Amino acid sequence: MKLYYNFFTIFQLPPGTQNPDDNIPVDFNEPFDLIVFVILPVVLIALYIIWRKKRKGRRD
Repeated sequence: MKLYYNFFTIFQLPPGTQNPDDNIPVDFNEPFDLIVFVILPVVLIALYIIWRKKRKGRRD
């Protein structure tokens, strides 16, 4: 029965589209990848924390 399901799951992938197995790991030597996946999230989290502290200060 399992073979039967595996046979039909192969045909679920549309031809010509990117499959999850085709992904490559993030290369942190590339400036774009470093900015998008490391620096930008850290900056956004820091700005969110600062914004929350200022907002909380106004309520008091």
